[in-house]
Amino acid sequence: MTSAHVGVMSSSTCFPSLPRLLRPSFTKTKSSPTYCSLLEFSMSMSEDPVREWILSEGKATKITKISPVGGGCINLASRYDTDAGSFFVKTNRSIGPSMFEAEALGLGAMYETGTIRVPKPYKVGPLPTGGSFIIMEFIQFGASRGNQSVLGRKLAEMHKAGKSSKGYGFDVDNTIGSTPQINTWSSDWVQFYGEHRLGYQLKLALNQYGDRTIYDKGQRLVKSMGLLFANVVIEPCLLHGDLWSGNISSDKNGEPVILDPACYYGHSEAEFGMSWCAGFGGSFYNSYFEVIPKQPGFEERRDLYMLYHYLNHYNLFGSGYRSSAMSIIDDYLAFLKA
Repeated sequence: MTSAHVGVMSSSTCFPSLPRLLRPSFTKTKSSPTYCSLLEFSMSMSEDPVREWILSEGKATKITKISPVGGGCINLASRYDTDAGSFFVKTNRSIGPSMFEAEALGLGAMYETGTIRVPKPYKVGPLPTGGSFIIMEFIQFGASRGNQSVLGRKLAEMHKAGKSSKGYGFDVDNTIGSTPQINTWSSDWVQFYGEHRLGYQLKLALNQYGDRTIYDKGQRLVKSMGLLFANVVIEPCLLHGDLWSGNISSDKNGEPVILDPACYYGHSEAEFGMSWCAGFGGSFYNSYFEVIPKQPGFEERRDLYMLYHYLNHYNLFGSGYRSSAMSIIDDYLAFLKA
């Protein structure tokens, strides 16, 4: 199997219109009086749970500046500067706390491994006028994505440290982009990936586009893909789940930072499913495999994990990604003689 399947978009525009969760930016943004005024006066102190938390549990006595932070399209993101430091806040006026609760659980799980840097989540809750918010650590980004070798090593260390006794899945469902990601626990990785990753996306394609061809062929692959895991030891490890270039940065000291996760516990190799849109180089993989050795058949499984994300792109953005997904499926059916 090869890994030469590419989408119609360049790697710098892997999610051209995907409503991703917003994140801190290293770009300095001037405070907008209109923006701040809306935040200042839309809710009083007793009605503003964000301000209330910052001025109590956040240990601040005053908020000195509120600045909008760009980078996404479904949430309002803000930087709150205070006398106790800065906080990063996302709000959504139409979605309840469950989305941010899932994000906080993922960030918290990665943070607890003590390996790679992620924003520490502080508080999630509902807004009194509807919607929800999340408050997290503000990280001042550096000018680059950081050192690839260090990123590979720290990611492997996170995979090695983040283990689950429950099997494969996560305590809550979350989203991959704006697509629901089902994380029901399973003791069987092949079954989990076939049903909750590939199978779910194939059903979306059938329901959304009536694409019976990709559905039927994809289901044939799901039924036969177990052969790709012969002689492979798989342990559930904590995955970021959506590791592409837009979710990788570095702090002001050059240490890698990963954010906007779609976490679950799965096969470590599944983390590379967005590698076609992440720019991982040789130094990244060399450092990763020094911590977690490459297993037999890694190259044969690589496209299987990319397929999940190509199918998701197809369901989110349309036919431009169908040929990439279909090519991977056809190649596997031929390879497996299925």
